[in-house]
Amino acid sequence: MNLRHCIKVDDFSKDEIIELFELASELKKKFRNKESYKPFKDHSMAMIFAKPSARTRVSFETGFTWMGGHAIYLAPQDIGLGTRETASDLAQLFSRYNDMIMARVYSHNDMIDFEKFSTVPVINGLTDYNHPCQILTDMFTIWENKKNNFNNLKIVYVGDGNNIVNSWIRLSSILSFDFTCVCPEGYEPDNDTIQFAKSKNLSKINISNDAKESVKNADVIYTDVWASMGQKKEIDERIKVFSPLQVNEALVENAKSDYMFMHCLPAERGREVTDGVIDSSNSVVFEQAENRLHTQNAIMVTLANK
Repeated sequence: MNLRHCIKVDDFSKDEIIELFELASELKKKFRNKESYKPFKDHSMAMIFAKPSARTRVSFETGFTWMGGHAIYLAPQDIGLGTRETASDLAQLFSRYNDMIMARVYSHNDMIDFEKFSTVPVINGLTDYNHPCQILTDMFTIWENKKNNFNNLKIVYVGDGNNIVNSWIRLSSILSFDFTCVCPEGYEPDNDTIQFAKSKNLSKINISNDAKESVKNADVIYTDVWASMGQKKEIDERIKVFSPLQVNEALVENAKSDYMFMHCLPAERGREVTDGVIDSSNSVVFEQAENRLHTQNAIMVTLANK
């Protein structure tokens, strides 16, 4: 069996992503119906958290446990990644202890070392560059709501050109859709990633500073916090810069009437999004958050070839 990892969204082909979504849908039904499903009986997974997250921990630990395995949480103080131990050493060690590794780290280079030195499947739980589990979850949520169809979609992200945006752009090199990132000047997503995706000539990719114009006829409006973990010291400056890009009731009036509002959570209500938008009937943020569990379960099953 060829060893497979989930380090970026384009580690999967279009056909594999469709299969992943179909599996996630099946596992979602099983989970909700309390069906017994134990492909990971007598298996263990090391969950390495250099960067904390409640949602990532709970969804992975719940999912792996439901599937019969034992997920081991390792907090930042347990690991000391980059200070006490290197990613390469941890990858080689935990590959001997565990059947799978999930890592949520700051540096993408650490994730590359986990991939390079591990002899078991590695799942990227987030890096400063990308967040594949989140974006596969997001597109799965769209796929479910759009009746298994995501062709000709107009997806507009409003906010910081961060790791979420880099992952959306990488996904646009595999699936065809119209993607716009609306961000202030100086906060654009990674240019090499943009050029990589554009070279595939599959999707329309736009970078804009005009939120009102960009969201016209949007199928999906997506936002995220203006300052991610590690950027909180910049928050006062970022509030000044990003305030014109708040997703509020006036802005979303320009989208399609049945647009979907998405946010990867946690949300800072009243900053990047108003209560009126995030609590509206167009919002799918909690379904989106639940789908992290089911999509990640499908990823784990797929990588383990269960």
